[in-house]
Amino acid sequence: MEKDNYLAPFEGKKIRRIWHDEQWYFSVVDIIEVLTDSPIPKTYWSKLKTKIKAESQTYPNTVRLKLVASDGRNRLTDCANTEGVLRIVMSVPSPKAEPLKLWLAQVGKERIEETENPELLRKRQTELYRTKGYSEEWIQRRVQSIDTRNELTEEWQKRGVVEGKEYSILTATIAKGTFGLTPSEHKKLKGLDNQELRDHMTPMELILTALSEEVTRTVAIKNDAQGFYENHEAAIKGGQAGKRARQNVEKITGEKVVSEQNFLHLSPSSVVNELPADSNEETDESIK
Repeated sequence: MEKDNYLAPFEGKKIRRIWHDEQWYFSVVDIIEVLTDSPIPKTYWSKLKTKIKAESQTYPNTVRLKLVASDGRNRLTDCANTEGVLRIVMSVPSPKAEPLKLWLAQVGKERIEETENPELLRKRQTELYRTKGYSEEWIQRRVQSIDTRNELTEEWQKRGVVEGKEYSILTATIAKGTFGLTPSEHKKLKGLDNQELRDHMTPMELILTALSEEVTRTVAIKNDAQGFYENHEAAIKGGQAGKRARQNVEKITGEKVVSEQNFLHLSPSSVVNELPADSNEETDESIK
């Protein structure tokens, strides 16, 4: 059964959310509206930010992510993870504070269950992609690529790579090495905007992405890579392995692997907002 993971209902209202950096991020403005019933939640949030800074309180960790606005367009919006939302809740006097805390706990419970039993997540991912109309072959490749990605990020975490920018740089290094394109260039080629790149890759693109990331993980383990720079060297080697594999495929088939094909026709809305995204996969950071 398809599950609406993009709009999370709370007491009759919908709070926008998106999967980012391996966790849910929620629209701060939507949280403010729920807590205060303010007719202008953006203004309330702006004043609250000023107040928090003036009082030197711990500032909630927020990031600007694209969410669908009331006009149907994707717009950058202040978003906070569960910890950030809880800090905001503590800063706003509201009788809805406790119910909202309980709601957050329930939302997080799903992710905890999936972490403890990855098969639950795998089944949910498979069913959601099937509902969207993807082929069984594509779904198999995509779920396998998610497993490979998760294994790589777990390895990075153990080896002292910092989530966020460093994950993004390493990922972009692997992608550039494999396909000769940065993730944003790859998305542009496919005519994508806010969509998850890997949800629009061909089976061969997914296979080569998984190969490159698995080689990266294997090299990191073999060399006992520690910290960002040593893992960056492993990412370069992973990208090189992916490039050689891509060139061999192109030589044998006589066709380019990197494709303009996308799956936007399967749904009028973005797939990225209905499934957990692969962590930090679409930032074109480069090593300085």
